[in-house]
This record gives sequence, structure tokens and C-alpha cells, in this order.
Amino acid sequence: MLKAVAIIAVVFAVGIAAVLVLALTKSDTFRVERSLAVKAPADAIYPHVADFHRWTGWSPYEGRDPAMKRTFGGTAQGKGATYAWDGNNNVGAGHMEILEANAQSKLRIKLDFERPFEGHNTAEFTFVPQGDATLVTWVMYGPAPFMSKVMQVFINMDSMIGKDFEAGLASLKKLAEK
Repeated sequence: MLKAVAIIAVVFAVGIAAVLVLALTKSDTFRVERSLAVKAPADAIYPHVADFHRWTGWSPYEGRDPAMKRTFGGTAQGKGATYAWDGNNNVGAGHMEILEANAQSKLRIKLDFERPFEGHNTAEFTFVPQGDATLVTWVMYGPAPFMSKVMQVFINMDSMIGKDFEAGLASLKKLAEK
């Protein structure tokens, strides 16, 4: 019996060591990016992103907690606008601030997560005209601390977050093409 417990302990320790070694091979940064062509001019799309009050109409995260508490501050939209949220385990808690707002071309957002995990990232939206459409690109990037690297051994962050970005861009497309 003692020998079986010792073997299980060794296998468990080797498994943990393998996960930690794999985590060390992961990048110190991450980047998730998705794009979608929207048949609308940038000036019809941009206001939905530059005004946090309008995110309820398209953001894939807004509907995950109907009781989520939202706080808006700073300017009404564009540079200086802020948005804080506090919700269930599906949305966690955090804060965003628009740092750069180049009308109809680019929006850069400081994105800080408080829970379920602390994270300090940047989100960007770019709007590039392409004939009668606009290519909208949603990007999030930032540092990947060690615990994030451990999670990446088990979870493909690009697929997980990318799926949300794809859903958000599809909702944004529906709104802008009305």
C-alpha cells in the first residue's frame, strides 16, 4: 500500500513538473486579434465602440451577467471615457479607459482586470476603409505572467478570447449595417 502511494506521489510530482516546464516555454506576452469586414463606413461603426454606454448593444461580455454593476466616468465618449464593471464569475470585475481616440480610424483602451485574475492589458479597435466596407479589427495584448502561462498549458487563450471577439464583431456588424 505504501509503495502504491509513493508511486502515485512520484507520478503526480512529475506531472506538476512537466506542466511547470511547459509553462516556462510559453511567451511572456500574448496577443489575440480578429477582424471582420462591415458594409458600412467607419463613422457608422466607430460610435458604437467609442461610447462605453453603447457596448451593451454588441459586446459579447455584456449579456453574461444581467445583474452586472456598471459605472461610467470621465468623458461621455472617446479619450478619457471610463467604464468599470463588477459581475458574476462569467464577467469578473475590472476597469477600462479610452487612452486614444482617432475618430473613425483607431481606438486604444487600457484594460485592467481585477478578478477572476488580475491582468493589465491593452485593447485596440482599428477601422480601415475597403471599398464600400470597413475592416474592423479588435486586438487585445499584454504581458503573460507565470500563472497565465500555466493556464495556457491547458487552455488556448487565442481560441477562447478569439471566439468572443468574433461574436462581438458579428454583433457590431449587425448594428452598423442596419
